[in-house]
Amino acid sequence: MQVTSLLSRNDAGSAPSDHSGVGPVPRLHQTLIGFIFIANAYVVDWFFARGGSVSGVSAFIGALLLASPILLTSARDLMRGQVSINELVSLAVLASFATGDYKTAGVVSFFMLLGEVIETRTAAGARASIESLIQLTPTRARRLTVSGEEEVNTSALRVQDVVRVRPGDTIPADGVILLGGSSINQASITGESLPVDRRVGEEVFAGTINLTGVLEIQVSRAGGDTTLGRVRELILAAEQSKLPIMRLMDQYMGYYTPLVLALGALVWVFTHQLERVIAVLVVACPCAFVLATPSAMVAALSAAARLGILIKNIADLELAARLNAFVFDKTGTLTTGRLSVARLSPVAGTTPSELLQLAASAEKYSNHPVARALQTLAGDAGVPLPEPEDFSETAGRGVRARVKGSILLVGRAQWLREQGVGEMSLSQVDLDESEGYSLLFVARDGVGIGWIGFQDQRRAEAGEAIMGLHSAGVQRIAMVTGDRRLVAERVAKEVGCNEVVADCLPQDKVRHVKHLKEKGYLVAVVGDGVNDAPALASGDIGIAMGAAGSEVAIHSATIALMNNDLRRLPFLVTLSRRTRRVINQNFVIGVFFILGGLSLATLGFLNPIVAAILHNAGSLLVVFNSARLVREGEEIEPAAAPGPTATSPTWNPKPA
Repeated sequence: MQVTSLLSRNDAGSAPSDHSGVGPVPRLHQTLIGFIFIANAYVVDWFFARGGSVSGVSAFIGALLLASPILLTSARDLMRGQVSINELVSLAVLASFATGDYKTAGVVSFFMLLGEVIETRTAAGARASIESLIQLTPTRARRLTVSGEEEVNTSALRVQDVVRVRPGDTIPADGVILLGGSSINQASITGESLPVDRRVGEEVFAGTINLTGVLEIQVSRAGGDTTLGRVRELILAAEQSKLPIMRLMDQYMGYYTPLVLALGALVWVFTHQLERVIAVLVVACPCAFVLATPSAMVAALSAAARLGILIKNIADLELAARLNAFVFDKTGTLTTGRLSVARLSPVAGTTPSELLQLAASAEKYSNHPVARALQTLAGDAGVPLPEPEDFSETAGRGVRARVKGSILLVGRAQWLREQGVGEMSLSQVDLDESEGYSLLFVARDGVGIGWIGFQDQRRAEAGEAIMGLHSAGVQRIAMVTGDRRLVAERVAKEVGCNEVVADCLPQDKVRHVKHLKEKGYLVAVVGDGVNDAPALASGDIGIAMGAAGSEVAIHSATIALMNNDLRRLPFLVTLSRRTRRVINQNFVIGVFFILGGLSLATLGFLNPIVAAILHNAGSLLVVFNSARLVREGEEIEPAAAPGPTATSPTWNPKPA
C-alpha cells in the first residue's frame, strides 16, 4: 500500500516530466537524504544514551524532508475535495509530530515514499522501449540514384527508392531484393532461430541484419509503416491499455479518516480530556497498515533478486499469485537462440574429428552462424584448425577453400551439386530440415565426405520449469513462436508443452495473448526478443530473459530473469502467493492493534506515550513478520549448466 500519486502526479492536465526538477529523480534524492537523517537519529540514540538534542534535531530534519511531500499532497487532495490514504498517512505523521516522535514520522514517511519511488520510476518503461526500437533501425542508408550511391537519413527514404545493404549492415526499410542474395538474421522480427536465405524477388524487413552478401533492395515500406514500426506502435498501444492498479485500502480511507476524527470529537465531548483525544489519534495512526504491504514487498523483492529475478513493478509481484496461464516464446526463451552442432556424419574412411577439422577450417573466415558453431565445437574439442587458402564464399550457399592441399566445398546440397559433387555423396540423410535442422554437406576434391546437422538447442531446465508451473496450479501453458510449425512442435514435445502456435508475427502473438485474457485467464508472457515486446506489454505480466534478451524486451516487460534460469518462474508464483499471505497477516495484525488500541484509548486506559508504544509495537510486529520472506528460496540450487545432451553433438559413423 503506497501513497497514491505522491511523486508521479503533476497538476491536473499536465504530463509527467522526466527532466524537470519536480520529477521522481530529485524526490528520490530527497527521500534518501531524509532517511540518512532518520538513521543518524537512531545511531545517536544507540551509542549516546544522553545525546537527545542531537538525535532530536536529526530526526526532526529527516522527518520534515520525508513528510513534506505527503503533507503537500494531502493538502492538494483536500483542496480538490478528495479524501484518500494520503490524508490518513498525513494524520499519522502529524500525530507523531504532535507527540514529538519524529523518528516514527520519518520512518512511516520513508516507507511510503520508497514504495512510490519504485512504482513511478518504472513508468518510463514504455518510452524506453520505444527509444530502443528506434535505435534498431539505422539512422543512415545508402540510396542508389542515377549518379551513384549516396548516404541519406533513413527518414528520407520513400517507397520505390533503391538502397544498397552491405554484409553486417542492418536493413533500413522493408523492401524486395532486386539484386544479390544473402543470409538474413530476422529473429528480431519473426523470432526464427536460424538465419534465412533471401534472394531476388523475396521480401526483407527493416531492423533485420544482413549477414553475408551485398543486396540492392527496393523500398516497399518506410518509416512508421515498416513491420518494425508497427511493432513499436503495438508496444505503445499495449502499455497504454493497461488499467491503473487500484489499492484496496484507498477505497476505505475516505471513510476511515473522518471516522477517526469523529471518534476523537466524541471523546472530547464526553470527557473534555485532551490527553485522551491525543491518545485516540496516536493509536489510530495506521502504521501497521502503512507498513503491511511495503515491508512484505521489500522482503520479497530481496528474495527474488538473490535468485536473479528482477521485478521492476512491485504490483506485479502480488499479481503473480493469481497467474493461471503462461505464454512462452521459443527462440532464446525455451531454446538458447544459438546454433550448435547436433550431428557429425562422416562417410566410411573419414573420422568425425577429421570432418569437423576440415569443415571448420574451410569456414574459418565466414561470418555465418554455422561457421561460428563449427569453430566453437572445434575449440571445445581441442581440434586444431589449419589456415585455409583461396577462400571464397557464395552468399547463403556455401564456401570454397583449399585446406591441406585439398579443395573443400562446404554448403547446401544443391550448391554442391552445382559444383559437380556426385548425387550419391549427398544421400542417406536422416535429419529433416523442416523440423528445425540446418544441414551442411562437405566435399573434398569433388567427393562428399559427410554432412553436419545444426540446430537451436533447448534450454536444459525448460522441461523442469514447465513441470513446476503445472505443479503450481498454472492451467494453460502455450508456446507461441514465429518459427515453423514442425520446429515448434519438436521443441514443445521436448519440453512438455502441449499447446503450440507457430508462424506468428508480433501482432499474432498479441492477438493470442488477448484471446486468453478474454477467456478469463491471467496471462504471463515470457520472451526475449523485439518480436516478443508487444506480447510482453499486452500480457498481465511480462517476463523477459534479461541476461540474453534484447533491451526492448527488457523495457517492455516488468520482470526480468537475469540469469535466464526458467526454473525461477515456479518460484516466482510461489513467492507471490506467500507474499500475499504475509500481507494479509500484516493487515490482521494492524486491525488487532488499531481496534484494541482505540478501545483502550477511548476508555482512558492509554495515555499518548503508551499509545505511541502500542502502535510502534504493531509496526515492529508487521516488519518482523514480513522479514520472514527474505529467506524464501534459500534452498533453491543455482542455475545448473546445460547437460551434455543439450550441447554435445551425436557422432554418427555410418556412411552418408
